[in-house]
Amino acid sequence: MRAVVQRVTSARVTVGDEVVGEIGAGLCVLVGVTHDDGPAQAEALADKLVHLRVMGDDQGVMNRSVLDTGGAVLVVSQFTLYGDTSRGRRPSWIAAARPEHAEPLVERVVERVRSAGVPVSTGRFRADMQVALVNDGPVTVTLEL
Repeated sequence: MRAVVQRVTSARVTVGDEVVGEIGAGLCVLVGVTHDDGPAQAEALADKLVHLRVMGDDQGVMNRSVLDTGGAVLVVSQFTLYGDTSRGRRPSWIAAARPEHAEPLVERVVERVRSAGVPVSTGRFRADMQVALVNDGPVTVTLEL
């Protein structure tokens, strides 16, 4: 699994005119799944997100997690994270898992984060989504599991 994690003051996902997911302070996480990912990778990603120390402490140092700060997580599936641009100008999506494989794993990430006590919102799988966010810092990290 691959994730792009951004610390945000707010983030939301819309599909058409409908807001389908929205958070205040926390993490906006774009999640990509590849063919050999399974439940172990989904659970490891969720655990990493819950405990990732990118939130500021009282001195503004990144020593706290969303679990520590009471922040939320917005999870947005994004197969394009596995786009291969090494040849030509059009990305290849061969490394991205099929939706039937990816969707349950993204849901597993969501449920595991939620079960840790962190509020979670999501995008809508297979939808044309617009993601709006205010990156705080800016802080952006990539995770590969």
